[in-house]
Amino acid sequence: MSLEDDFCDIMKKARFGQGLGIETMAEMAKIEQADVEHLEKGHRLPTKGEIQGIGQALHLRPGPLVNLTLDGWLPQPQPAWTTEHDLVQTVKGDIGGYEVKGYLLTDPATKQALMIDTGYNAKQMLASIRQRELTLIGVCLTHGHADHAGGLEEILAEWPVPVYLGSGDVDLLPWRPSDASVKIPADHQIIALGELTVECLATPGHTPGGFCYLLSLKSQALCFVGDTLFAGSVGRSNPFSLYPQHLQSVRQTVLRLPKETVLFPGHGPSTTVAEEQTHNPFG
Repeated sequence: MSLEDDFCDIMKKARFGQGLGIETMAEMAKIEQADVEHLEKGHRLPTKGEIQGIGQALHLRPGPLVNLTLDGWLPQPQPAWTTEHDLVQTVKGDIGGYEVKGYLLTDPATKQALMIDTGYNAKQMLASIRQRELTLIGVCLTHGHADHAGGLEEILAEWPVPVYLGSGDVDLLPWRPSDASVKIPADHQIIALGELTVECLATPGHTPGGFCYLLSLKSQALCFVGDTLFAGSVGRSNPFSLYPQHLQSVRQTVLRLPKETVLFPGHGPSTTVAEEQTHNPFG
C-alpha cells in the first residue's frame, strides 16, 4: 500500500491553489529557488527544515507533512466490517496507467446497490452486479471527470437508473445522459438504499459540483469522498480558483464527520476521519 500523493504532489497542489510563483514561495519559505524546484520535481526528499519552511509558506501543517514524507505514515488497513456481507465492493479501473476506484454499496437485506463512480471499468461493474445478483438503483457520481464517470453510457444501457451529480459538473461528463436521468442532489438529500439511507454531501472544490456520499449505521459510518480528499492529501482543485472552497469542504464537511468514519477516495488507500485529522497537511 502506498499513498496517492508524494511531497512534491502536495507542494504543487498547494502552491498552484494559492497562485504562488516558485520564486515567491522560495522567498517565503527561506529556501533557495533551485532547491524548491528540485523538491517540486521530486528529485529528492526534503529535509525537516525545508518541510517546515514550505509548510508555513503554503499554510500546510508541517507536522503531518513530516509524518507522511519522512516517517512513512500510512493509514490503517480498511476495517473488515466495511466488506462484511459485501457491504462495499471496490472496483478498480485504469486510465493511462493511473489507477482509479469505483464502488458498489449494497444493502445486504434487499441486495439493492448504488454505484459510487464507475471506476472507469463499466465491464467489471456490470459483471459484479450480474454475478452477485444485485439490483442497481442508481449511480452516484462524486464528480464529472472521465476517470470517475467513463463507461456511464454502457452502464445505463443495461441499467436505466438515475444518475446523481452536482449541477456544476454536468458539463464535465465525457458522455451526457438524458436530462430525465440526471438527478441534481441537494446538500444533505437522502437516497434510500433498501433498508439503508445514503446522505449526499455537497463538497465543491476539486470540481464545482463535487459531492460525497455518506452511509451512517448504528455505530459505524463510511463516506465515499471521490477526489475531495486522499489519504494524506487532497485532489487538485479544478480550476485552481476553487482551492479556498476545496479546503472549506475538506475542513468543514469531511473532517467534521464522526472520527471513526471510514473514507473511501477515488484514488489511493482508504482512511478514516480520525487519521486525516491527525495526518492530513490540508486538514
